Amino acid sequence: MRILGESREPIGSVVAIVRAQERDIPALSNLCADTFRETFSHDNTEEELQAFFDEAYNHDVLKRELDHDESETYLAYVDDVLVGYLKINWGDAQTERKLENAFEVQRLYVLKEYHGQGVGKALLEKALRIAESGDFDWAWLGVWEKNYKAQHFYKRYGFEKFGEHQFVVTPEKTDIDWLLKKSLR
Repeated sequence: MRILGESREPIGSVVAIVRAQERDIPALSNLCADTFRETFSHDNTEEELQAFFDEAYNHDVLKRELDHDESETYLAYVDDVLVGYLKINWGDAQTERKLENAFEVQRLYVLKEYHGQGVGKALLEKALRIAESGDFDWAWLGVWEKNYKAQHFYKRYGFEKFGEHQFVVTPEKTDIDWLLKKSLR
């Protein structure tokens, strides 16, 4: 997708989105940790973050996620630099089953220095195209209750709040995520 220079988007940047493979796990693990740290380091200690990364982004967990038949992970590159990723789920791979015939956007993260360059937009639109082609009724996701920028971004795509859940960072640290849904019909 070529970005045409709207608002803060640079003219000529190319966002390439490719499906993650097993060979991408080391880079994906690092990107997961880097983007999560950028988003949540002000609200978590480094020890809490590292414990979360060790549990959620280790090689075995990421390999299981990549191998799951009802889950896909995509990597976003800008000018051949890995800058973001997307993880989507349906069926039994969903983290929660609150909606019938639903499609989950479980993770959508972009390095801060690439915010405003159309990467998040390209990833979300990729997810929505997949959801629409899969004949799902709903797309849904969780977003941290204090991530106002992300909430605004999803609202522009028609997502609205329908619930909340707890997001466990560590056994001692739990955040509240808003659950947002969008009708695909």
